[in-house]
Amino acid sequence: MRFHVITLFPEMVQPYVDGSILGRAQESKLLAMKYYNPREFTKDKWRRIDRRPYAGGPGMVIEAEPYLKAHAKAKGKKTKRVKTVFFATDGKQFTNTMARKWAKQYDDIIFICGRYEGIDARVQKITRAEKITVGPFVLTGGELPAMIAIDAVARQIEGVLGTFESVEEERVASPDVYTRPEVLVWKKKNYRVPKVLLSGDHKKIEEWRLAQLSAADDRLTVHPVDGTPSTDTPST
Repeated sequence: MRFHVITLFPEMVQPYVDGSILGRAQESKLLAMKYYNPREFTKDKWRRIDRRPYAGGPGMVIEAEPYLKAHAKAKGKKTKRVKTVFFATDGKQFTNTMARKWAKQYDDIIFICGRYEGIDARVQKITRAEKITVGPFVLTGGELPAMIAIDAVARQIEGVLGTFESVEEERVASPDVYTRPEVLVWKKKNYRVPKVLLSGDHKKIEEWRLAQLSAADDRLTVHPVDGTPSTDTPST
């Protein structure tokens, strides 16, 4: 899997994906990271990439052309098994189910990360990128959402977590995990491990874990409602 990140700040993304599990996956050639700074595709000698928005408004809007050129460089001649993602306020909610699907369907994923008041809307239309959001909140740019998506997708690629971890994730993963001691005493209060995990009844333990996982999946796939903004980058 090759992840392509179009960003004005590649130095924000690289330290995270080069560490720990994702770093080892790159060393093992399971993943590849490529970065494209739109400033490198400007005609302006000052490498300026933002302008005032038409019809007025606060802040600055990023020009389309540098991002389109960066996208063209990232995509190259690829026509199959490649996906472009555009982080936007009105995007589809990113979920673990989506991460699994992307890991199976694509060899290259291109992430377009905005800044300031956003990117000229024509970039998304021309690149035919899918609009995605990571949650009902506003962040200062698309780099963090890109890191979230990369991490979630990478976990679904065979070999990234290692055989044991991969099997465990599919078989027994649940939001709540416990280890010793059986009774944790904190500020004069006792916090106990759920009895089912101490029962030795593997069937009941598996049922408990599946119930926990099912509840988590339900929460992951819920979309914002009642007009609540679903956003991860500035909307304009």
